[in-house]
Amino acid sequence: MVSVEKAVIAKLKQNGETFEVLVDCEKAMAFKEGKSISMDDVLAVSEVFSDAKKGLAASEKRMEAVFGTADPYEVAKIIIKEGEVQLTAAYREKLRERVKKQIIDILHRNGIDPRTNAPHPPARLEAALEEAKVKIDETKPASEQVERILKQIRPILPIRFAKKEIAIKIKSDYAGKAYPFVQKSGKILKQEWQNDGSLIAVVEIPGGIEEEFYDQLNKITHGTVETKLLKVHE
Repeated sequence: MVSVEKAVIAKLKQNGETFEVLVDCEKAMAFKEGKSISMDDVLAVSEVFSDAKKGLAASEKRMEAVFGTADPYEVAKIIIKEGEVQLTAAYREKLRERVKKQIIDILHRNGIDPRTNAPHPPARLEAALEEAKVKIDETKPASEQVERILKQIRPILPIRFAKKEIAIKIKSDYAGKAYPFVQKSGKILKQEWQNDGSLIAVVEIPGGIEEEFYDQLNKITHGTVETKLLKVHE
């Protein structure tokens, strides 16, 4: 159980009334995201407030009317799940780093250097974000920030999003095992199953994962896969 001094407020406004509980920020957010965590570990005190800063307890009668229960643990679960949890500076920074890594992964998987058609290494992308002084919004999904960030880093790092069309031929011994991987890696544009059980296909994949795609196919097929890059396009 977190101490009251280190706790933050989780708040829910319902039927014109405010209900608050004092919680451990990280554990409350983990619970909000669906993880199984005991309320004893989440709550600083097992009490529901109408104003936590003033120490005003919520009326049990009003909790019964609004939530169908006056059990502070059950009410706390609803407040955390449906309400707003105050975030500490440390937790915001943790979120920011998580979103930053997701953005770098998107840039690495989808982006290529137009001069070489090769992906930029994650370390190079991270350095470009730093040099461009890119601000990461920890409250927004990574996918919603990528377009803005691409514009910011292009003067520093040539990059464009691209798709690559690759022809593959997989022997019958490995075709069945490799097919699910091929499916999840991109979009199968064409496929032909041969009489001997081998597979010939054309797959469109994110431009940055070409080498990763080849490496995994080689592992699955023990180096017997045949591949050919057909096209690079946006």
